[in-house]
Amino acid sequence: MREIKASQITDAIIELARRANFVLRRDVVAALRSAYAKEKNKRAKIILKAILDNAAYAKKNNLAICQDTGMPVVFVEAGQDLKISGDLKKAINKGVDAGYKKYALRDSVVGDPLLRGKPKFSPCIIHADIVRGSKLKLTLLPKGFGCENKSQLRMFKPTAGLDEIKKFIIETVKSAGPDACPPYVVGVGIGGSADYAGILAKKALLIKIQTKSSVLEKDLLRQINKTGIGPMGLGGKITALAVKIKKYPTHIAGLPVSVNISCHALRSAAVIL
Repeated sequence: MREIKASQITDAIIELARRANFVLRRDVVAALRSAYAKEKNKRAKIILKAILDNAAYAKKNNLAICQDTGMPVVFVEAGQDLKISGDLKKAINKGVDAGYKKYALRDSVVGDPLLRGKPKFSPCIIHADIVRGSKLKLTLLPKGFGCENKSQLRMFKPTAGLDEIKKFIIETVKSAGPDACPPYVVGVGIGGSADYAGILAKKALLIKIQTKSSVLEKDLLRQINKTGIGPMGLGGKITALAVKIKKYPTHIAGLPVSVNISCHALRSAAVIL
């Protein structure tokens, strides 16, 4: 049985903290460049150019792409034939804490959601899946709360039609308006339970933008871009870069749908150990 030490996991998370916050994903950069080429609105083009310039400057100078370095969310895919020596959860949180301190990233995590208190770097949020094999995949998604605050969940009746669901997704984007820093990537989770639909929606944000879209994803993107919200809410034809959907079987009595919006700075980094 293959073995990975907790210290290796911590070191990997430290590096992911740097990559995720300093280097915008290639697929996101490509989508932004495509949006710039397609956009006709002059103000929108200025904004998209500024977004691209900011990403390039951050990468070159090892600076955070956004001042909100997010609530760190770590997705774990652990092979069932893998042995982890040490405490996986502690190793991940130690890496987040050390990585955010090392690279001078903003401490945005309050220990008590009601009493608040002094912000810290951790704990992060961990979602773990058991998969085949003996490898460990770690993905760090720093989720800013300007866009996280625009997330919505609706528990539809199982008889709900597709038009109702589409209307909910589009209205969620409309209600976000300019507040969550468009152009957006819209993650949608359909099925499971109330909690799992939310996880699916966030996992949808990890799908590469250029991955072939379904008919539903294409239709939603087209309708969202018809809203005219545009980059940073200043008008234009590109309100969203992509809509990505993940589905899961659900109960006969329900139909959960969750929408998780990401700002233009959709940041994540992954490593396989």
